[in-house]
Amino acid sequence: MERIKELLNRHQIPSIVDIHVHFMPENVLAKVRKYFDEAGPLLGRNWPIQYRDDDETRIQQLKDFGVTRFSALNYAHKAGMARWLNEWSRSFATTDPAIISSATLYPDDDAYEYTQEAIQGGAEVFKVHIQVGDFSPIDPKLNSSWNLLAETRIPIVIHAGSGPAPGRYTGAELVRQLLALHPNLTLVIAHMGMPEYSEFIELALKYENVYLDTTMVLTPFTEETTPLGQSNIETIADLSEKILFGSDFPNIPHEYVVALESLESAGFSSKWMRDVLFETPTRLLASRQK
Repeated sequence: MERIKELLNRHQIPSIVDIHVHFMPENVLAKVRKYFDEAGPLLGRNWPIQYRDDDETRIQQLKDFGVTRFSALNYAHKAGMARWLNEWSRSFATTDPAIISSATLYPDDDAYEYTQEAIQGGAEVFKVHIQVGDFSPIDPKLNSSWNLLAETRIPIVIHAGSGPAPGRYTGAELVRQLLALHPNLTLVIAHMGMPEYSEFIELALKYENVYLDTTMVLTPFTEETTPLGQSNIETIADLSEKILFGSDFPNIPHEYVVALESLESAGFSSKWMRDVLFETPTRLLASRQK
């Protein structure tokens, strides 16, 4: 924790806003942890989860790290899950003011109705996992939900990259098609689109409301297999107003501080660090139309 405090002081960062944190119902979390512990087929290698405590302890850990706001992302991987996950997330967000109220969606017949309910219930960010959910982001059942999210300017953290393993609908092309249909969507590309970094960075450059999150990017664990590359580092060095810090806490294979030190070690400026860890996510979350 002292290392984090020193890093924040070095760059004059008041606190951390972490856009990519997971808090889940206990039965869902247990299945996720089991998958990581067994190095499931999408992983292909050992993934030693670092933070296994209960919700209350993990909330305090984040605060001790200097995090003042954090998401509680759930994601539906099959039909019929999203509504009850959203109900759980809405209730969970009431337990601590630091929690960014989160929601998810899936191409269900009632997707528009529960998306509307989540927004009315105060959702500030949505999470969509194209890889795990195994669905197309341009599925017609999602069209009305996308329209509503575009109107309300609520950020959607979307895992659409093909890392750690490709799926039927992963990659930049379908996201490109989604944005052609809904150009006003506010998308936050999880993991910077890993491993299709360059393609997703191009989308962030093209669309005003497309952002990137840093989740797992540049950490030693990721650089072993899917390095960001110097040309991409140079490009994003000028994009601090389009990049948000994300950690993937608690199911990460390293200490929380590693994600922060990995960004610092890449040589980004103090302004970049301050923007990414605090200013940009704070501004983006404030832009939601209530």
